[in-house]
Amino acid sequence: MSVEPLDPPLRAHLQLEVTSACNLGCTMCLVRYRPPVNKLAGAMRPELFHRLVADLPLEQLTLQGLGEPLLSPYLPEMIEAAVRRGIRVGFNSNATLLHRRRAQELVASGVDWLHVSLDGATAQVYEAIRDGARFGTVVANLAGLVAAKREANSTTPWIRVVFVAMRDNVAELPALVRLLGDIGVDELRVQNLSHSFDDTDPAGGYDGIRAFTARQALWTGEDQSRSRTAFAAARTAARDTGLRLRLPHVSDEGGGNCTWPWDAAYVTSAGIVQPCCMVMGDDRVSLGDLTETGFAQIWYGERYREFRRRLDSTDPPDVCRGCSLYRHTF
Repeated sequence: MSVEPLDPPLRAHLQLEVTSACNLGCTMCLVRYRPPVNKLAGAMRPELFHRLVADLPLEQLTLQGLGEPLLSPYLPEMIEAAVRRGIRVGFNSNATLLHRRRAQELVASGVDWLHVSLDGATAQVYEAIRDGARFGTVVANLAGLVAAKREANSTTPWIRVVFVAMRDNVAELPALVRLLGDIGVDELRVQNLSHSFDDTDPAGGYDGIRAFTARQALWTGEDQSRSRTAFAAARTAARDTGLRLRLPHVSDEGGGNCTWPWDAAYVTSAGIVQPCCMVMGDDRVSLGDLTETGFAQIWYGERYREFRRRLDSTDPPDVCRGCSLYRHTF
């Protein structure tokens, strides 16, 4: 690995978990395996958001974490504050709450991108993954967003669908490409499960999501062959429809060279600073608490410096070893 500076300049990209509350219980998300969070109690406080925006030289702001951003009562003012300062801003949504009026408001807000999670091409597969959602509603809301953008003759938001590939849904990928081509979205991004959770206690608080990942991940053996077949068919469908398509690697390329702790930072709704969005759970890694100190003190603090030092070595932090971004399979 190349040696990176342990004290990089404050970065221009910040990802904020604007809420830890969610209205779904998705099978691959930590939210499903934890007690429910009230949407007001789980929301990032506006004063923390505005302090970060005022104090940092931001150029890009991602307003998402484990929760559903549309549940945050403060989301519109956060978008407005970013747009007013010339900061590129966007977020990911499960789109269950993205009714037509809200879609029109988001197009008018100047938000730069909006990513919609859609992990199947049929109701049976999708609804088994996104517990609490209705396939027909989400597809209709996605089509309404595309229509609202066209009606406003707007170039934004960039509309990307995100598909988390697993054993239960990867075969539906080609059909989803054709569906999205008909709707007219801009892009489909396919990604693997984000983490193996192998660093956690098998009998501890992460046992549920750890076991789920072991059953569903497409990282080894026969699953790689099935993935390649589905990916090849999806590429053909994307060429036919003109849909932009991004596919993940299906095998481990050795890992290493992750630059997240140098390029950006992730802040939970409670104000805990973490090295990236892939960690899941603010009890796994904390580099500092913004309710106790400022961001610059945390960014240049000893915990951040030690995390960077280990990540840039052959002995990375345990939490990074099972990360699909670190392993180049995301």
